[in-house]
Amino acid sequence: MAKINEKDTAKEIAYDDGKAGKESRKALPTTFRFDRVELAGSLGDLGTLLPIVVGMILINQLSPTTVFLAFGLFYLLTGFYYRLPVPVQPLKAVGAIAIAFPGQITESVIGAAGIIFGVILLLLSLSGMLDRIARLFTQPVVRGIQLALGLIFLRKGIELIVSQEIFLSGATGKYSEYHVNLILGFLVFAMVLLLLDNTRIPAALGALVVGIVAGLALGGLQGRALAVGPTEVRVVLPSLSDFYIAFFMLILPQIPLTIGNACVGTADTCSSLFPKSPLLSRATAARFALSMGVVNLPAGFFGAVPMCHGTGGLAAHYRFGARTGGAPIMIGGLFIILALVLGELGLTILALIPNSVLGVLLVFAGLELCPLVRSLKTNEEFFIALLIAGIALAVPNMAWAFGIGILADLLIRRARVKI
Repeated sequence: MAKINEKDTAKEIAYDDGKAGKESRKALPTTFRFDRVELAGSLGDLGTLLPIVVGMILINQLSPTTVFLAFGLFYLLTGFYYRLPVPVQPLKAVGAIAIAFPGQITESVIGAAGIIFGVILLLLSLSGMLDRIARLFTQPVVRGIQLALGLIFLRKGIELIVSQEIFLSGATGKYSEYHVNLILGFLVFAMVLLLLDNTRIPAALGALVVGIVAGLALGGLQGRALAVGPTEVRVVLPSLSDFYIAFFMLILPQIPLTIGNACVGTADTCSSLFPKSPLLSRATAARFALSMGVVNLPAGFFGAVPMCHGTGGLAAHYRFGARTGGAPIMIGGLFIILALVLGELGLTILALIPNSVLGVLLVFAGLELCPLVRSLKTNEEFFIALLIAGIALAVPNMAWAFGIGILADLLIRRARVKI
């Protein structure tokens, strides 16, 4: 794989511009791009990020400024270092458990989870152990993880679209008895479908503008603060009890998902979407673990939401037009403005986006991930991928799907089983 040097910044590589039914290929510079298409791509992963982040801020009483500032700084670091549209996402297992058990998962427990998570990833990356663990994640296993996440995104997106509730914030909203969330979801889905190849009106940007306007019209400001300026940023010093709860309730379910999806899966998706890029020498599983560890360790001491990369987020950014590190830099800048300038108002604006609009973004992110399974060639490989996806849809903890899939893959390869 080519090493990155100063000459690389002047090189251009070819990539598929994603337009259906067209063979045209465009030049993708290894330098940054800042335009409306890249901006739209930077917003493509909000369907994954916002439900978890807004939920944790509202339910677990986290500081909006702390949370958005951490995401903004991590996105900036990611964009400048990887120079690809690598995403920054909340830890899904941690977020789901924290929202489900707010009585036990307090701000200090969430902070402890970030500290533990950062330490573990730094040790795995710097010791070289992650590279050895990554060998267990063969292509059928990785494709199974990607397919599982794609199907989960589709399911969750459809749930948000058909939900009776219009807003994540819990605001009742107007006309909910007329299934306005569902109607809006159908309209935005059709709009995004028609705009997918439109470079003048980027699909994700259009969807979010329509969503915010619709949210205002439907009463999304009900009971929300309009104050500007940063909210309180607190130093969090977790107790031993907080670390104990964080490790067993949050980190153990999360680590297999992180290695499989955020490290190995993201590196594989980078290779799939940018196959000739000289930047792939940086986009490795070990480097992704390192960047997550470097950021989460200090962020945990301020009670930030623990963060990761992710194959689904990368697919979402790419689906809506992102091709360079300009996308992470732009969304990172927006999050920093939300944190330091708007504060509580920034959270209010994001909470205006109806569930159905977030659901549409998730659906299209899932539709970008699922077709990656087509690269598999044998029945045995498809068996492993479908096994992982099936288990992941059936059980609440995806770590079971990964573990069983890896064991089945090892058994098939060692015993030379034919299916």
